[in-house]
Formats: sequence, C-alpha cells, structure tokens
Amino acid sequence: MDNSAPAAATATGHHRSRPRVGHIQYLNCLPLYWGLARTGSLLDFELTKDTPDALNDMVVRGDLDIGPVSLVEFLRHADDLVALPDIAVGCDGPVMSCVIVSQVPLDQLHRARVALGSQSRTAVCLAQLLLSDRYGVEPDYYVCPPDLSLMMQEADAAVLIGDAALRANLHYAPRLGLQVHDLGQMWKEWTGLPFVFAVWAARRDYLERQPAIVRAVHEAFLASRDLSLQEVTKVAEQAARWEALEAPVLEQYFTTLDFSLGTDQIKGIAEFARRTADRMGYPPDVRVELLPAG
Repeated sequence: MDNSAPAAATATGHHRSRPRVGHIQYLNCLPLYWGLARTGSLLDFELTKDTPDALNDMVVRGDLDIGPVSLVEFLRHADDLVALPDIAVGCDGPVMSCVIVSQVPLDQLHRARVALGSQSRTAVCLAQLLLSDRYGVEPDYYVCPPDLSLMMQEADAAVLIGDAALRANLHYAPRLGLQVHDLGQMWKEWTGLPFVFAVWAARRDYLERQPAIVRAVHEAFLASRDLSLQEVTKVAEQAARWEALEAPVLEQYFTTLDFSLGTDQIKGIAEFARRTADRMGYPPDVRVELLPAG
C-alpha cells in the first residue's frame, strides 16, 4: 500500500493522520491481518511491517500508535498501554510454534547448554520459567541462529519459536530423533490456564486523543480475524504458496492458535506476571487495562 495516500477527512473537512499500526509478518499473525484488505480497512491504516521486537520498541517509544506487543513488554509498560479486548495471539493447550527441542529429558538439562534460537522475550521467558520452576533445572543459555541441526551439534536442547519452530516440530525433529516439548501444552498442564504471547495495544496518550479511531482499528482487526477463521481453508491455501508447509498443516496451526483475550486469558496473564515479576522487572500484581466499551 502507498503510505503517502491522502489522510482520511474528518466530518469538518479537515484532514487527520491515519493511525500508525504495527504489522508482524509471521504466520501466527496472518489471520489477524489477512481479512483487512477484504473488509476494506487496510487503506485506513498507516501500516508498518517489522519484527516483533522492533514493533515492541516502536509502540513503547511512541513511533506507533497501535500494534502487537509481546506480553513481557506489555507488562513492563502497562502504565502507558491499553490492551484491545478479545484479540491476542495465544493458545489454550498446544501452540505448535513455541517449542523446546531436546536430546535428553528436560529434567536432565541442569547446567546443560540450551540454545535460544530466538530473542522473543515472552517465549524465552516462558521456556526459562518452565525449566526452572517446573523441572528444577538451570541450564547454560546462549543465543544463536535458529538452525536446528547446528544447534544440536553444540547444545543439548534448543528453544525455537515461530516459523522455524513449526518446521522443526513437524519436519526436522522427528527425522533427527529429538524430543519436542510444546511450551503452550506445558504451561496448560502446569497451571490449567491459557497462555498469551502477544496482545494488541494502543498507547494510552493516543487513546486519549483519538478514542474513536482506536475503536475503529479494534473493530477492523476483530472483523479481519473473524473473516479469516471463517475462510481458514482459503487462508491456509494462499499461505502455502510461499511457505514450506502444506495447506492442511497451516490450517491446523491457524485453528490451534487462540486469538481471543477474555477472562481466562487475563487470568493466565496474571499468573505469568506473578511467576516472572522478579526476573522480568514488573510488579507481580501488574494490571492489564482493557479498552473500555464505546
């Protein structure tokens, strides 16, 4: 899209800037964005595509008005952000795309080398929390590129997320005889709660200036998600044209993910915050404020 297109006109005839909205080009977010063009909402945004970490920083700095924010970064900056209700990227059980791949049982990883194939702050924090508090081990972590075969030459286990994790989970790990542990399933078994990896949030100062625009963006994302899930077979078929995964696998993935943010998800966020507050630098009772109903 052309970000130099004319801004939307207000009812008084003046012009205003379109909301600056973040866009993650990862498979787990595809159903949230796929329907925007179909519903006609895409031209109402000034869309910025980047990595999750870069978008986190842009929202926190105020370079974006609305966007996806990893859970850890949202909790760190909860005073400045308001979450959009009923839209997130999470899971209620398996997630498929956030995994620990290991050559040995997890309870044998104490002081072992564990490769972090991503700097995704939330997934890495969840993996470290599970290993330390559920399995009682403190590995030697190091960051490296997400190449599973190279990781397994130097490490006993690896944390992978996103598209690399899907490929490792479905293709490479079984061939190499490696154990795959799904972080979402591990969290669910441990706590009985869903897990939220990222929320969609508006900056509080932008919401105060432009409440109607924030609500319009929120409604657009909800409509996009609902349309994508209604036509999930088509979404998966289109994504399979440029992904190294088959359409049925992608459809399974899109329908495994949980794109909602309701009461149970808020409970899961509160439990994660309580367990990780000391190591991540936010209050254990940090509050998630949701966009109020218009």
